[in-house]
Amino acid sequence: MILDQLVQASQQRVQKVPVRERVKRIQQARKMTTPVLSFEAMLAQPGLQLIGEVKRASPSKGLIAAEFDYLQIAQDYVAAGIDAISVLTEPRYFKGQLSYLQAIAQTVSVPTLRKDFIVAASQIASARIAGASAVLLIVAILTPVQLQAFITLAHELNLSALVEVHTTAEIKQAVAAGARIIGINNRNLKDFSVNFATSCQLRQAVPAECYVVAESGIQTATQAQQLAAAGFDAMLVGEPLMRAPDKGQAVMQLRAGVRG
Repeated sequence: MILDQLVQASQQRVQKVPVRERVKRIQQARKMTTPVLSFEAMLAQPGLQLIGEVKRASPSKGLIAAEFDYLQIAQDYVAAGIDAISVLTEPRYFKGQLSYLQAIAQTVSVPTLRKDFIVAASQIASARIAGASAVLLIVAILTPVQLQAFITLAHELNLSALVEVHTTAEIKQAVAAGARIIGINNRNLKDFSVNFATSCQLRQAVPAECYVVAESGIQTATQAQQLAAAGFDAMLVGEPLMRAPDKGQAVMQLRAGVRG
């Protein structure tokens, strides 16, 4: 199963780092007073916000960007009016690096999200040190105790937590753990198939006090309009933007008919 492989790879990465170093990262992150751009303030803006993703590859599509000038991609997104940037930092299957996130966070004027398979507190601390505004936490790969602890740590470090769900039961788990932002992923992480209808089907199960983000499988202005009508606060779009020769035009096309 692809998800199991991704989680195992993430656990192996964490275990390679000495415990002392992991503790040091958490302590360093707790001492940081430098503010980060607010991911939640971005979501609070009127209309459907657009989070553009920077990623080089994926398990289902293989290499997406042979030429990968991640800083230029991020700058192109910002020039096109993107509201936030998601950066893949998983190295084995997505060909990402934490250094990509750090460089982008230091360069752009919008919030940044660390997108990875987070299984340890030290990964959250590393995101804060790198300058991220938010981290992705996936309900399907965490125990309820871990999820609550990681959300609490993220908030303690002044990070937002985008808590990803795939079912109504996972929405309930996320809310019980203290999630303020729910990300509904249209991609089934067991086989990586995509069903755009998932987000709209699950939207009504998210409490009104939570921000809600649609993830994966969003390719057209019509789909963006459907998300806006369903009451989503943002959509996270990766591959269609990464493959677009003109990223500014791709952003404008996705936003046709919606305010964000």
